[in-house]
Formats: sequence, structure tokens, C-alpha cells
Amino acid sequence: MTTRPAGRRSLHLAAAVDLPDTYEAEPYERAVRLAEHGALDFVTLHDSFAAPGPDGLAVLSRLAPRTTRIGLVPTVTTTHTEPFHVQAAVATLDWVSRGRAGWRPDVSTGAAEARLFGRRDPADPVALWEEAGDVVDAARKLWDSWEDDAEIRDVATGRFVDRDRLHHVDHEGPTFSVRGPSIVPRPPQGHPVVVVDAGSPHAAEAAARHADVALVAEAEPDRLAAARTALRRRAAELGRDPDTLRVLAALRIDLSAGERAARPGHGGGPLPTEDGPLYRGGPVDLADLIADRHREGAADGFHLTPLDPRRDLERLVNATVPLLQHRGLFRTFYPGSTLREHLGLARPVNQYATAGERR
Repeated sequence: MTTRPAGRRSLHLAAAVDLPDTYEAEPYERAVRLAEHGALDFVTLHDSFAAPGPDGLAVLSRLAPRTTRIGLVPTVTTTHTEPFHVQAAVATLDWVSRGRAGWRPDVSTGAAEARLFGRRDPADPVALWEEAGDVVDAARKLWDSWEDDAEIRDVATGRFVDRDRLHHVDHEGPTFSVRGPSIVPRPPQGHPVVVVDAGSPHAAEAAARHADVALVAEAEPDRLAAARTALRRRAAELGRDPDTLRVLAALRIDLSAGERAARPGHGGGPLPTEDGPLYRGGPVDLADLIADRHREGAADGFHLTPLDPRRDLERLVNATVPLLQHRGLFRTFYPGSTLREHLGLARPVNQYATAGERR
């Protein structure tokens, strides 16, 4: 069995399992189980108020008991939604998956989407992303509002919880306030993983401040490396350890060409398009591209979106991933059971227990 040589920086791989116009559970299950077969860190499922489709968080909660190791990361729109309900739903996903949940905060900028909720038109993107960051902050406080040993389940006394280990978070933000505590015990991971698409300056700021994983869509290796450096630098300026931020290159893939190269030697990288960088070629050259970018330090890994959800995911898992494993660049098994363990991230310490607060 191939293992990663000691001292080598881990390569992280994730994939989108978006299936447009699909409402049945079985195709999603096939896709997620296939990605798990390839030992990918996590899958994402996009969701939006702007397009019809099943609720991403609900779909992945449905699939959690049918998978065992892969991380599950739905998009969760923070505009027009209640932060208390958002955090409870994400915490529930972490519980039903036994510690494999993440979430991808996103914002809603359209007036038509606002009207779905009977709300006024949304604010500008800068304010919306500031609000999204505030939701992440509030969610983490609410997850910490239960200490890990708050549940006592004492049958003799009829006490389910030690109230001294529950905390009011009293979060006051510009657009909402939350008193707490949560109605869901602290998630298995402490804090489910936050994934932010850093595709705009305001989203990049939110990623540097709050994300565990940032997605960067840059076709050129120098620009990708510069974006990773900038995110890590900004995270350090905000008081974070930059080594707690994973930066993945976001790449759309079209593997319809079989073994034909995207360009000779993959031509230095994918092509820029209006929808983001696009690789078109075969699984072997995709493996070379991933290996080169990782070796250069341009990214900590890749988040791959198949152009054809069924064909390209299968070729990724059954051809590209085995090549990376054979070269000793990617793991052949999951060394842990939680998404944080896959990403090499520590379980956060409870901020209220550390402060010794007892209310």
C-alpha cells in the first residue's frame, strides 16, 4: 500500500457533486460514494435561491448514514436566513455524519431572491459578505455554547444536561443578535469545517478571517500562488496561524478527451473561461497538472468540478487519483474519521470552557 513519504506536504482533493435537474437521492449517493472510493477529502453540493433544485444541506444529511469517511460540504446561503437555524442544521449534519460536516457560506445579491422571502432588496456585496462572516462567528459561538461534557443523561435524577456547562453567547452583530445557547449539543468536530469561495475581494477577506478552506479560481500558476500567499498573509495579519488555512485551486474539468493531452505537457495549465479555469484533456495530464501545482507550492490541493458530472467524476476517481496514489502524492486510505482529520486541522478548543465561564 502506497503511503505519503514523511515530511511531504499533504495533497488535498475535493470534488463537486452537482447534478442539475436531479431530485432523486440515488444519483447523488452514487456520486458521493464514488468520490469516497477515491479517498477524496470532501465533496461539495452547490445550492442557491436563484435556481430550482433540492436543498443541498438536506441532500447531504440524507446521504451521511450511507457513507463512512468522506466530508460533506453543502452551500448554505447566509442572506435572508436565520443564523440560529443555520448553525443548528450544520451541527446536525456533523452529528449524523459522525464528524464529517463542512459548510460553504454564500450570499444572495439578487432582488428576485429577496422577494422570495418578502424582504427588502439585499445590501451591496461588501456588506453581505461582512454579514456572512458574522454568521460564521455566531455559529462557532453557538457550537461552543455546549461544553463537550454538558450532556450527563443521568437517569436516576432525570437530568439530561449540566446547566453550568451551557452558555449564553449574547452575540450582537450589525444585522442580527443571538442570545443562545444552541438547541443542538456541540458537534463532534467542535466546529464543522468552513469552506469559502474566495472569488471576490470581499469573499477573500471573509476567507482569510473565517475559513478553514479557501477556494481560488486562477488559471495561471503564478497568480494562483500569489493568491495563496495573499490569503495566508492576511490570515496572519488577522491573528490567525496561516497554517490552519488550506487553499485549494478551483478547477472545472472536462475529461472527454480520454488520454489526449489538454495541450502538450498540459501546456502550463488550464484555460481561463468566463466560468473559471477549465482543464480539457485526459486523466494522465490532469494528474501531471495537479502534481506540478502542488510541488510548486501554488496550492494545497484542488477542488474539481466535473463538466459532465457522471463521466468526469468516474475518470477522476478511477484514473487520475490512482496515478497520484502510485506516485506517493495522495493517500490510499483515510487516516482518520472526521473531515478535520482529513485536512490536518485540529479540533477547536471550546472558547467558553477555556475562559472558565459558568453561567
